[in-house]
Amino acid sequence: MAQNRLADQTSPYLLQHADNPVDWWPWGPEALSEAKENNKPILLSVGYAACHWCHVMAHESFESEEIAKQMNELFVNIKVDREERPDLDTIYQHAIQILGQQGGWPLTMFLTPDGEPFWGGTYFPAESKFGRPGFPDVLNTIHSYWTDKQDSVSQNVTALRESLAQMGVSESGGEIDLSLVERAAQRLVQEYDTVNGGIGTAPKFPNPSILELLWRTYKRCGHEDLKQAVLLSMEKMSQGGIYDHLGGGYARYSTDAIWLAPHFEKMLYDNAQLLDLLTWVWQQTDDPLFKQRAHETVDWVLREMIADGGAFAATLDADSEGEEGKFYVWNQSEIEEVLEADAPLFIEAYDVQPDGNWEGKTILNRTNNSRSYSGDEEDILANCRNKLLAERDKRIRPGWDDKVLADWNGLMIPAMAQAGVVFGKSDWIIAARKAFAFVSETMNENGKLFHAYRNGKVNHDATLDDYAGMIRAALSLYEAAGDKEYLQNAQEWVATVDKQFWDHENGGYFFTADDAEALIVRTKTAADNATPGGNSVMITNLGRLYYLTGETKYRDRADQTIAAFSGELSKNFFPFAALMNSAEFLQQAIQIAIIGERGKEDCEAILSAVFKSPNLNKVVSVISPNEALPENHPASGKGQLNDAATAYICVGQTCSLPITEAQDVAIQLDSAPQRQ
Repeated sequence: MAQNRLADQTSPYLLQHADNPVDWWPWGPEALSEAKENNKPILLSVGYAACHWCHVMAHESFESEEIAKQMNELFVNIKVDREERPDLDTIYQHAIQILGQQGGWPLTMFLTPDGEPFWGGTYFPAESKFGRPGFPDVLNTIHSYWTDKQDSVSQNVTALRESLAQMGVSESGGEIDLSLVERAAQRLVQEYDTVNGGIGTAPKFPNPSILELLWRTYKRCGHEDLKQAVLLSMEKMSQGGIYDHLGGGYARYSTDAIWLAPHFEKMLYDNAQLLDLLTWVWQQTDDPLFKQRAHETVDWVLREMIADGGAFAATLDADSEGEEGKFYVWNQSEIEEVLEADAPLFIEAYDVQPDGNWEGKTILNRTNNSRSYSGDEEDILANCRNKLLAERDKRIRPGWDDKVLADWNGLMIPAMAQAGVVFGKSDWIIAARKAFAFVSETMNENGKLFHAYRNGKVNHDATLDDYAGMIRAALSLYEAAGDKEYLQNAQEWVATVDKQFWDHENGGYFFTADDAEALIVRTKTAADNATPGGNSVMITNLGRLYYLTGETKYRDRADQTIAAFSGELSKNFFPFAALMNSAEFLQQAIQIAIIGERGKEDCEAILSAVFKSPNLNKVVSVISPNEALPENHPASGKGQLNDAATAYICVGQTCSLPITEAQDVAIQLDSAPQRQ
């Protein structure tokens, strides 16, 4: 009789499969031992709670008594939540790509009892279709290979082992020259769709790190085509169906080229990075669309994504009632019934069609309507959205994955803190501080972080991305709020990362700590995925700490980390946008020292001007008149002018004259010279 072992797990994704007739194991030594004792291959299935195609494969295959019986007889079956175990997902996603296939979820990999992969794929239907073999046929074929063709299995294992070993090796080089970054941005912008924004054709992902690279390079070099690519992409996403026009927030990606039809899952990490971009482009353009989307996105997070203790939850599902997007789409009669006399205006503005614009339903969007609406009309539309949101809230909601992930909180906390100081929203800063407090207290044990939390239980040792994100969060809150405890948190976590993650032979940080579970390879990379690479985030963190504290050990380690990976850029710079962004920050940082008292009107006015400046490379230090800046800070020894809050803007070792007026601070920051 099958024994499913997922019922005592905390992951919502694993719990979705706890009633399957499959003899599922969670990843662990017990499952590997079972495979070794019975000389069975491992069927590894990796997914996440909000994944539509994961649900499809579950319904078609894992809930089938017949297919489950076949799985149980032939394999040791292991189910993994990729959000809880990014260390495992990273390795086996790389393996599927080595096999010449496109990665993704669900990931279906076949492993030896030692955990070494020899074949795999992603979604398999229960019966052959979509050009894919049926899952039962796949199971029989793999079993046949395992029992009768061990030579072929061994050849695959050996070839994959050699390639996977390269995941722990980086290509070293020297400093990243900013002229190379400029050339990379100019090459990347050629991939952008000049009509609809975004890279290439369908499917389209936001690619926030690349948008940041284009934006930074435009700011530094003045290339208008880079600016327009970013603004067009942000506008089309923000007006398209990938954006939830009623509830706020962006879906993970668009299945088409025009940002109309998303896979409807909403991920915390996408929205954090897009919130950063919305803030930056609004600072530069003052475009009300970007301000509105920033406010609506934060409102959504605070309304729907607050988990235990005030931390931020992971995802919202694509499906409700077993159907993708059902919670979000409309038909025209529903809208007419709710909005009555205001329905015609809303129907015109939001692309509502009698036969729908997607699978017979309407995905609300404002992409194709180019006419301007008056202030009164926009007020009516806002009221319509509120009415429809209230009506939508009566529907059965998508599944909510309320686990807390340190790395994803490490993206949303600084995004919300920075948006809070830019837009003057103190409640956003409070929310960011509350989330930080939860992770740093509940998910932290004697300076050691854990990756995940749910239902009163912490799970899995923190990865590099967890530490990098939370260090960034601590430094953002230190600059936003001024509490020195945040600076201390950052320094303590950097010490942990240096001790447990640093590659003492070749430089750079490994993805897992030296005392973490030993997997088939210990990976090390600066490449981005849907989130910026942890090594790249660490470079910025180390640089910021150097500028804030004056301690040269941080700058030295930042330079060493860049050198460990910079050689990769000569081969392929596409995955390394965040690495180039961090190199620019390190070389272009502008230090703003404010001598004054936080909370006093004159100091707060200057701080507000600093935070609203569109310069992306600001490092802000606020000290009271009786304190001292670090000795090697370029403004060290400088004081107040006429007992008023006084700012000094420093590029390299050169500082401005003392500034006491907020408007003058803004002017000086906007015209600050670039370091060459």
